Amino acid sequence: MMALGKPVYYSGQGQVRFVKYESGHWQLLVDNRPFLIKGMSYMPTKVGQSPDDGTLVDWMQEDDGHDGVITAPYEAWVDKYGDNKRHADEPAVGDFALMKEMGVNTLRIYYQTYLKSDKAFLEKMYRGYGFRVAMSNFLGKYAIGSGAKWSEGTDYENPVHQKNMMEYVRQMVNEFKDEPYILMWILGNENNYGVASNADKKPAAYYKFVNEVAKMIKSIDPNHPVAICNGDTLFVDKFGKYAPDVDAFGANVYRGDYGFGSFWDQVAQQTGKPAFITEYGAPSWGGVTMDYQEAQQAQADYHKGNWLDILYNSAGYEEGAGNSVGGMAFEWLDEWWKDYSPSLHDTKADAVGPFPGGYYFEEWFGIFGQGDGSQSPYLREPRKVYYTYKELWNS
Repeated sequence: MMALGKPVYYSGQGQVRFVKYESGHWQLLVDNRPFLIKGMSYMPTKVGQSPDDGTLVDWMQEDDGHDGVITAPYEAWVDKYGDNKRHADEPAVGDFALMKEMGVNTLRIYYQTYLKSDKAFLEKMYRGYGFRVAMSNFLGKYAIGSGAKWSEGTDYENPVHQKNMMEYVRQMVNEFKDEPYILMWILGNENNYGVASNADKKPAAYYKFVNEVAKMIKSIDPNHPVAICNGDTLFVDKFGKYAPDVDAFGANVYRGDYGFGSFWDQVAQQTGKPAFITEYGAPSWGGVTMDYQEAQQAQADYHKGNWLDILYNSAGYEEGAGNSVGGMAFEWLDEWWKDYSPSLHDTKADAVGPFPGGYYFEEWFGIFGQGDGSQSPYLREPRKVYYTYKELWNS
């Protein structure tokens, strides 16, 4: 490990901030202590539910057993025999306890208006397990928050859309800025790829708007940094040029089991900011090229390679870029709705991708599976990657 030197720059003055050292390396500080993000994308979706048909239930309010206990975080149990049946020696442990055992310290959660009623729930989570929350706002992706129709999409030069999004973010920040679990604010979700928004066609307008939103957030909450969630490094040069008030560059990146290649150096050169991975991972299904056990091992190896790349590019490692502040694995639990048949665990290939077997299998990215679905939302089928992370994140 190399010496970092003295701090030369702080991005804020609150309990959470980034610091740059004489060495050029970056760290995220929480209460003046280094904090490497060991994050998880968490959206535990019950088999049969789907946002496409309006049946998705807020997991922070879902009491499937009608016993006054929120189901997934506190009542999930591990199917250690793999038989889709619960036995006497398979107690309710809950996702939060499993995450704590795994070494998770941060959850990435998307802001929706229903979160206003869940502040007490998230505080209980923080007090009990210590998880920080990276609160994310879609910022017009999928037309969420802009007031646009899906068919027209969010226009980042439309003053009405801008006003609606600004107010939506303002509402989020005012609602949560004083909560002890907030780690940072994350704007967007790979908006630069398009999909019901024109950020792909008007990237300069998009990043200029992101910067205005970041300035607004800091005027309300100077105690937590602001990051973006980009799609890989597409338009990173424009981000560097037009969004100087955003504190860190986050991106969803899927490049292979070796890690992220030139990502860290590219972000350093184009932005000069700290960086982290807001989504990374691989499916546990390999199609016809490998059986399920082989695919599970390939998934675990993929995550390990990605995490080690995140680690070796963090502060203090001589051979790395020194700007990595962590990453957020995608995802905790398989989501069966991704291929539009929410009661069927699809094994069809969605598209060619840099994954085991050579394809995306959208419904198989979970660290845990849901077995045959008959015991959802309670059953957790642990995959090999869970045990890989228990070793990596607790060492």
